Amino acid sequence: MPTMADVARTAGVSVATVSHVLNGTRPVLPHTRQAVLDAIDELDYTPNTLARSLVTSRTRSIGLAVSAISNPYFTEILQGVEASALEHGYSLLIADPHDDPEHERKVVQLLHERRVDGMIVAPSADPRELVSYLRRHDVPAVFLDRVVDDRAEGAQRFDQVCAESAEPMTRLVTHLAGLGHRRIGLVAGRPGLSTTGERITGYRHGLAAAGLPFEERLLVHGDSEQAGGERATQALLSLAAPPTALVTANNAMTIGALRALRERNLTVPDDLALCCFDDFAWADLFSPRLTAIAQPSKELGAEAVRVLLERLAAPDRPARTVRLPCVFVHRSSCGCPDRPARPDTSEGLQRPERGADS
Repeated sequence: MPTMADVARTAGVSVATVSHVLNGTRPVLPHTRQAVLDAIDELDYTPNTLARSLVTSRTRSIGLAVSAISNPYFTEILQGVEASALEHGYSLLIADPHDDPEHERKVVQLLHERRVDGMIVAPSADPRELVSYLRRHDVPAVFLDRVVDDRAEGAQRFDQVCAESAEPMTRLVTHLAGLGHRRIGLVAGRPGLSTTGERITGYRHGLAAAGLPFEERLLVHGDSEQAGGERATQALLSLAAPPTALVTANNAMTIGALRALRERNLTVPDDLALCCFDDFAWADLFSPRLTAIAQPSKELGAEAVRVLLERLAAPDRPARTVRLPCVFVHRSSCGCPDRPARPDTSEGLQRPERGADS
């Protein structure tokens, strides 16, 4: 069985350099790194992970705590995390906190006890126990998709990776207003989640930009799930003056809204214009095709891994929040003429370049 010394000899480098490539403990020149990787492939070298972890106190594993893994959005995030982790030689341990603060803390503790090198967590609406545990045990962690604000003491110590939420929502609202709609409803997500708060802010900004008043009755929480989205849409449709256009704040609630419309024999966009946050795989298979905000889900997952590995390499550097831009995907559920499904149907929102810090 080939050894690390054999790899070093074949690559023409020192054993220490091979170790740095395998463990990521020090930057290595690209051509040198490639020579080591080529030697590993040539010799079919398999590192002794257990022995290495005993020496380095590293397990080359990352814990991922994400709720609703069955949701296509989080499934794509998972794919991005997994691909990036594998590319950097890390394995992945996955747990579902079920968006419950107590279960979230237990899940994080379980991952910590498995000696993961760091964690990527999509925090619940009340992440105080989560943040407290991570701080108390000095666990390297990145908050993903949802921002944790200063209400959770010590949250500012942690890196965060998320997509823009407020401005894309504003874009949907102003688009509908530009089509002549004056009563635009919002099916918002679970209260307390940062994404919910930011999308409500974007909704209100969109109304203000269009010169429309904010009416509390036109905003109903759907709790970020299908059943809640259906209930919220039914409530909006039952108003004495129901909305003529609707924005749903995630993909699950979009499905719920469509169910509610079908139950009332209402059609989109003839009876109600519809725009949604999250562009899921079958959004362009509906009739009409759904106008949506597409989040960079796989890129978010990959970025979270990159930021976590940078944290592991430099534990004392200042924490940062990275926001990635979304894309406005213009189809026909908003009431506009349908467009062919070509790449030029997507319009990028003017946001900072990928990976820019906010």
